[in-house]
Amino acid sequence: MVWLSELVIRALRKLAPRDRRARHLALGQQGETEAYFYLKRMGYRFVATNFRVPHNRGEIDLIGWDKDVLCFVEVKTRSDDSFAPPSTAVTKDKQKHILSVAKAYLRRLPGAHSPCCRFDVVSVVPSLNGRTPEISLQKGAFSWSTARPRRPPYRDAFERRFWRRRR
Repeated sequence: MVWLSELVIRALRKLAPRDRRARHLALGQQGETEAYFYLKRMGYRFVATNFRVPHNRGEIDLIGWDKDVLCFVEVKTRSDDSFAPPSTAVTKDKQKHILSVAKAYLRRLPGAHSPCCRFDVVSVVPSLNGRTPEISLQKGAFSWSTARPRRPPYRDAFERRFWRRRR
């Protein structure tokens, strides 16, 4: 049944008038659509797309279930990957934004316990001749602890003075 909805959306895209948005925004939207159908064919069940939280700069492109794991999916699309794969654009800052939006999403879920979560990155490079794009999936590309800065261990005032004198 996925193939039918994919066929209808592709036909509507061809019949639609020219997109007046900036080219990079249209490319990103196309990549998210391709990633959605790719993951749908792999068995993902989606619950949200382009999820945002007020007063937060981040956005999560796709949120869905892969069996019993809740997946937060970031989609990166580039016109070509000659310089670097699209997934390299998910920097530490981008990860922090995704993590903060994911926490806000989990707070909205009913129940006392949060489900098991995973952060995936999908790279999409459309083909020039209109064939199927090149899509790669990185499951578990980063985790909750990836973007946290490491804190020095706690030391009281006496220990700090002691360690300063020894150096």
